[in-house]
Amino acid sequence: MPSTAETALQALYSRLSLIPVLVMRNEALGFDVPATGALNLRDGDPGEPDVTLSPLRYHFEHLAELEVFAEGPDADDIFDALKISVGEALLADRTLGGTVDWLETAAPAPEDLPILGADTVKAAVIPIRLFYVTPDPLI
Repeated sequence: MPSTAETALQALYSRLSLIPVLVMRNEALGFDVPATGALNLRDGDPGEPDVTLSPLRYHFEHLAELEVFAEGPDADDIFDALKISVGEALLADRTLGGTVDWLETAAPAPEDLPILGADTVKAAVIPIRLFYVTPDPLI
């Protein structure tokens, strides 16, 4: 049985996989960006939990990162459409089927990445905060 953190990340990945683009998890950079764009979920950092006693509970604010990539002459439009699709997918279920108490996103800061011999890739990281509680940091 996976840990609470892994269960939350798997549910987030599954939710993002509903978007009709290439969706990866912890993929190394260097892949070809399809014409429709690509998303790459990074597990991120669970951070230091707040702790409550009686019963003992660890309250995490886990920061996952979603990398967004768009390439080609329509990269700005593709990027914007991907950003909207991510927002709509996550807004539709902020508890990821009950695997987290809540999730929220922040606005990305896009950058244009020049690639030698290819179109510039528009890329950004969307921070996604997952709020969940566990009886132990390892569970």
